[in-house]
Amino acid sequence: MQSWGLTDPGCVRSQNQDAFQIEQLDRNSILCVLCDGMGGARSGNVASTLATEVFVEEVRRVWSSGMDAEKLDQMLQGAVKLANFTVFDQAQQFEEFNGMGTTLVAVLIHGRGATVVNVGDSRAYRVNRDGIRRLTIDHSLVQMMVERGELTPEQARTYPGKNYITRAIGTEPVVQCDIFHLDVERGDCLLLCSDGLSNIMDDQEILFEVVHGVNKQYCCQRLLDIAKNRGAPDNVTSILVQV
Repeated sequence: MQSWGLTDPGCVRSQNQDAFQIEQLDRNSILCVLCDGMGGARSGNVASTLATEVFVEEVRRVWSSGMDAEKLDQMLQGAVKLANFTVFDQAQQFEEFNGMGTTLVAVLIHGRGATVVNVGDSRAYRVNRDGIRRLTIDHSLVQMMVERGELTPEQARTYPGKNYITRAIGTEPVVQCDIFHLDVERGDCLLLCSDGLSNIMDDQEILFEVVHGVNKQYCCQRLLDIAKNRGAPDNVTSILVQV
């Protein structure tokens, strides 16, 4: 497996409140996590960095290469729970961090299996020559409206309240995460990204860059360049793993 990641403030914001980490757990296993912070100039950055570090540290502490699917799920849910508790606790203790929170999306690839966990509207995609498939479901107002039939997916892309998320790490004492499982094959790519990218590029554009780009190691940079050429009003972060 090969992996690459890149984060950038974008064209409008002075501070980058996104954070990511790629952790090689063993020869056949890799963990990638991406967080998009919110809650003010300083606290959004604190929330995303803290959640990323705590999540990775907890997985590192519990991880064993012999884990079955049930144990993997328990480990990832536990890491989300600890990240949520840590961010929430800091927000309660320090006034300047009041109200901070962050999205979290992560993937653990172990051999030919992958487990994805998410809270919020940062996304995970599976991309290969057969196409692109979004693996996560946004925890957002517009996603709820799409599911109720009040908006089409096309209308949701430009809906004024599209940045309102319904779940986040650190904003409540307890948070529920979604977990998804998939089998991966040689040549598959898994892409994690913040909404600073997914709000700018549609799925087919992402598919083209990942599959038809000249070199995978420059894919995250190409995605960033496209976002910035379109104004990049938000921070832009992506992680690409090629199996």
